[in-house]
Amino acid sequence: MKKRYFLQTGAALAGTALLPPYILQRSSIMAASNTKFEITKPEQEWQTILTPEQFRVLRKHGTERAFTSPLDKEYSQGTYVCAGCGQALFTSDTKFNSGTGWPSFFNPIEGAIGTTTDRSFFMTRVEVHCNRCGGHLGHVFDDGPAPTGKRYCMNGVSLKFVPA
Repeated sequence: MKKRYFLQTGAALAGTALLPPYILQRSSIMAASNTKFEITKPEQEWQTILTPEQFRVLRKHGTERAFTSPLDKEYSQGTYVCAGCGQALFTSDTKFNSGTGWPSFFNPIEGAIGTTTDRSFFMTRVEVHCNRCGGHLGHVFDDGPAPTGKRYCMNGVSLKFVPA
């Protein structure tokens, strides 16, 4: 019994020491200086203008829980803008119900977003960020509807809806 406990404890300690770089490896956007974006602010300033959940998602690359955003079921005419800087990102005519629990779009406004590679959690995904402030918006997948075949799966907390 002591040997099993020793081996389990050793494996847990080794995993704790060795796996975080692989689990938490994010896109190069966080490592890069934010001077490449039009809007840059110190972390403390972002914390004062964003809610704690917005800060966690937009600035720390978090993900909101599925089915918690009211924007998932918002289908009025209007524009979805970045909650960090107000840049227009998506229009309501590109929104669709993906059934995933997050607001989904098949096409962004031209020039509004940027993408980077996200290799966290043992997988490779394409991360979407606001190209004006660098805020993390969500990910894009190749399982969306025509005409693009893309599903821009966005965190609702990273967006604000502006009615037309």
